[in-house]
Amino acid sequence: MAKICLCLTGSTIDENLKTLDKYRSYIDIAELRVDCLEPDERLGIRHFPRLAGIPAILTIRRAIDGGRYSGGEGARIRTLAQGLAHAEADSRRNFAYVDIEEDLVVPSLEEAARTFGTRIIRSYHNISGIHENISEKIKSMRNTGDELVKVAVTANSTADVLNVFRASKVCAGRDFILVCMGHYGIYSRILAEQFGSFLSCTSAINEGGEPAAPGQLDARELAELYRFHKISKNTKIYGIIGNPLKASLSPWFFNTIFALEDIDAVYVPFPIDSVSSFMELAGELKIQGLSVAAPYKEAVLPWLKQDSSKINPIGACNTMSLTDSGWLGENTNIPGFSQSLLEFLGKRSLKRQKITIIGAGGAARAVAAEIHRLGGKAVILNRTQHKARAIASLYKFNWGGLDSRGIELMYKHSDVIIQTTSVGMEGSNTADLLLEYAFTGKEAVMDLIYRPEVTPFLKRAAQAGCRTRNGYDMFIRQACLQYNRFTGKDFPKKHLSRIKSGGS
Repeated sequence: MAKICLCLTGSTIDENLKTLDKYRSYIDIAELRVDCLEPDERLGIRHFPRLAGIPAILTIRRAIDGGRYSGGEGARIRTLAQGLAHAEADSRRNFAYVDIEEDLVVPSLEEAARTFGTRIIRSYHNISGIHENISEKIKSMRNTGDELVKVAVTANSTADVLNVFRASKVCAGRDFILVCMGHYGIYSRILAEQFGSFLSCTSAINEGGEPAAPGQLDARELAELYRFHKISKNTKIYGIIGNPLKASLSPWFFNTIFALEDIDAVYVPFPIDSVSSFMELAGELKIQGLSVAAPYKEAVLPWLKQDSSKINPIGACNTMSLTDSGWLGENTNIPGFSQSLLEFLGKRSLKRQKITIIGAGGAARAVAAEIHRLGGKAVILNRTQHKARAIASLYKFNWGGLDSRGIELMYKHSDVIIQTTSVGMEGSNTADLLLEYAFTGKEAVMDLIYRPEVTPFLKRAAQAGCRTRNGYDMFIRQACLQYNRFTGKDFPKKHLSRIKSGGS
């Protein structure tokens, strides 16, 4: 089973030990990044393994490899030697591993490591991308005796991750470490077992909520939410594709339920830039089900061997489940939205309701279809007006832009106002799209965003006295339906109250 390694980047040994104690119950190995230590602190690194009490990696990463060491090679070699030279007879008090780059050949250093039971990690780093022939690069590093081969590259695209995954097969059957750095590589860290990696590198999240390196996960999150230590080759894989995915609650929802129901499955965020590259990877990873987020709800349609009647004429898919005959697609946002809206309004239909829909993406398509089915009349407003017109024409709705004419139409369709765009979402544009519209306090206002709980749009509506609802209730409803499609089981109602209160 793959292990969790905590990368320690504090400026003092004491600071690193405090971080280690915070995460000790979640990790298997600690990497001491000596290049991050203050110069005086480097003199005491040989004591770290004894103080840490768990297997430790000695690393001094050069700037060229993404580290902070900027001194000469001679000084770096001497510091590495100091960490090994005073090794103790009890190997548990020595560094379990020392990370040495492939281009650093120092026989005396390597001999010292082997003498005291310290395993050498022979590493290759590329912080700008992946090697043009990553398979050949890995092959060239294989014949290294008992050394661990480590390849750490930055994945700049989904195609990069696919290439690295395929290249990892070169090392099948032996220990090696594989790291896909960057935003697109995050799922390779969760699925280290599937990628064949000996360990997954994690970090402590800083005060700003960011990891030590792009794409790294918090050690506790990896161990608890994703149940990393229970992931095996037999674990079923589900996930969500989109870009960005930072605000998505889907990983929390599904992994929480999988744990409560003791299901051998993991749900993973898959930030992607290419549906075609990802679908190739999905086949090789044997992914069983996918949630589909913006901007790919229309782009996935060509990969569906089957599509339920609920997708058309909407033309947007948010749920894909693998069947014997291929990918089945549908849109659970549709019933999730209508159930949530009707409960919010306390109504059984939308007859005599005049409604404004803001946006013209996949979510707006689902909303418009349900409003039409439930008897409502609507206007669709969007910056790109031809997109609004395309949806409106399906149901003989009005349409317009986010301009003065659009505002006039909005006043005539103001019983219910539904915001379907990503504007206001965490990590996205936090603006209020319709500052020119003055709420009267009589509108019922729904924003499909649920992170943050209150967007600037909802806040202004509430301040005017409007009833408001965010997208969390809709999210839960549609996710319960996705659970059914993924597992073939009804969502266990005994967990519903816990789920409804846990993510908002």
